[in-house]
Amino acid sequence: MDDDSVFRALADVSRRQLLDRLFANNGQTLNELCQRLAMTRQAVSKHLGILEEANLISVQRQGREKLHFINPVPINQISERWIGKFERAPLRASSDLKRSLEGESHDEPHE
Repeated sequence: MDDDSVFRALADVSRRQLLDRLFANNGQTLNELCQRLAMTRQAVSKHLGILEEANLISVQRQGREKLHFINPVPINQISERWIGKFERAPLRASSDLKRSLEGESHDEPHE
């Protein structure tokens, strides 16, 4: 995976919007993705090409149409590699503090 291409693809609000739409309803055509967007069909196609190049979406032909599917693997890898390492310690400290304040021991299960 090329982290730079994923970060570049995710940096654009329009591409994130397209990913959100695919997350909500995976397997859409270009026409479906263009609906209710303030972008030309050509602009949406260009954004989809960048997302596909970054491996954030895959395309499957169905007859004359192309269906676009979100690929969550690169986002998960970014999360594990970049985001997860920055939040683990603060989240653990926050969780420990919460349990301490509530009088809960580390051995007790938490909800």
